[in-house]
Amino acid sequence: MTAARTDVEQVELANTAFYEALERGDFDELSDLWLDTDAAPEPADLDGRDDEDVAEDGDEPAISCVHPGWPVLTGRGEVLRSYALIMANTEYIQFFLTDVHVGVAGDTALVTCTENILSGGPPPEAGGELGPLVGQLVVATNVFRRTVDGWKLWSHHASPVLAETDDEEGEDSPS
Repeated sequence: MTAARTDVEQVELANTAFYEALERGDFDELSDLWLDTDAAPEPADLDGRDDEDVAEDGDEPAISCVHPGWPVLTGRGEVLRSYALIMANTEYIQFFLTDVHVGVAGDTALVTCTENILSGGPPPEAGGELGPLVGQLVVATNVFRRTVDGWKLWSHHASPVLAETDDEEGEDSPS
């Protein structure tokens, strides 16, 4: 029996593909996962969409991305350049996703998750295979749009999670 995958399953696969492409440093695949409003027409069932779904200039809304500590990046060129820069300066990166939640409403899907990131930079000047590994905890929201080519990433927003120290925990607790 071959049942069609549900929208939630398809979005989960698209979300996983995004992180796997980033881990492999596969810029072409990563680019293909992002929404390209100039390349593919919307599915036929979107023809009756409301005016609020279209930008003021009549174009589809641009893709956007916020990396931790970065300003908002808008537009396909700006977003993809940021990933090219990250890939060029990151020797190793691995994502362990937790707390993944997927919601689908019509032709839009929202994924929230925690990115447990392990990364390493170029080797130090003295040599070696990889710079020191660093762990980081980030929460992310990924918004996907349904297209004729499947679910495509429309927006990615990631924010660092600030870790509390033992001293900070004691200050807020009642005496």
